[in-house]
Amino acid sequence: MNTRRRIKKDHWGYFFIFPFFAVFAVFNLYPILYTLRLSFTDWDGIRDAGWVGAANYIRLLGDRIFWKSVLNTIFITVAAGGLQLVFGLVLAYVLNQKFIKGPHVFKNIFYFPNLVTAVSLGVLFNLLFAWQGGSVNPLLESIGLIGEPVNWMINGSFVRAVLIFIIWFQYFGYYIIIFTAGIKGISGDILEAAAIDGAGSFKTFILIVLPLLKPVITYACVTILIGGMQLFDIPYIIGKGTGAPNGASLTALSYMYNTSFKNYNYGYGAAISYGLFLLTIIFSVLYMRGNMKSEEER
Repeated sequence: MNTRRRIKKDHWGYFFIFPFFAVFAVFNLYPILYTLRLSFTDWDGIRDAGWVGAANYIRLLGDRIFWKSVLNTIFITVAAGGLQLVFGLVLAYVLNQKFIKGPHVFKNIFYFPNLVTAVSLGVLFNLLFAWQGGSVNPLLESIGLIGEPVNWMINGSFVRAVLIFIIWFQYFGYYIIIFTAGIKGISGDILEAAAIDGAGSFKTFILIVLPLLKPVITYACVTILIGGMQLFDIPYIIGKGTGAPNGASLTALSYMYNTSFKNYNYGYGAAISYGLFLLTIIFSVLYMRGNMKSEEER
């Protein structure tokens, strides 16, 4: 009798988890599988989809624009992500020192850009550096640094630098919070013992804090990598949707969007999305394996 009651109660668990799996299947799993099927077709959204097999993926391997967009994405991700890690680690450590007054105020200030939408930041910086009507040119002219308005957005290197700065500016506060949580998890006895042994703040940071934060740093690197491969909104706004100038701001996701929703080549766009998915997995696995190998060598 008790066994029957226990079995009947166990069935209620399926009832409560069913809504999640139903929503996941409809809004996540089905689009993923549909996109996979679509990647093997040639479809413009109007005519019937024609099966082309692996032709889209073969085309993808030789697509110079795609690989340029991937290299752009990797460069921007590594540069912005590196700055986020450095500033996040250093500021998190500094703000956790006892001599800092009101650390929570600084953390809130640094985190605030993360609450601003990426599109708003892209529009803001477009307006600031606009050739005509922007705020930067009049300011630089007033202090004598330039003699006439400069069209900043025709310089590919400058545009990439702006993208790196915006992405760093938006997310470095988030990593301050992440690393602060990691530092709080370090035993105070270890830090106190280091102080008794005469280790200064710098040595403590390099020899104790950084090694103990390695799992947190690994998590941060993986999230930066995954987020970087999804770069779209800021580069799209800065590059006017075309990757201007000369493809300098074209990211892989922007190329996928243009291919699918501007050129109406949904089959090839789906192949690009799966190509990005595979690249993200490959980069993440390589990083994790390299990290594990270095741990084993130690």
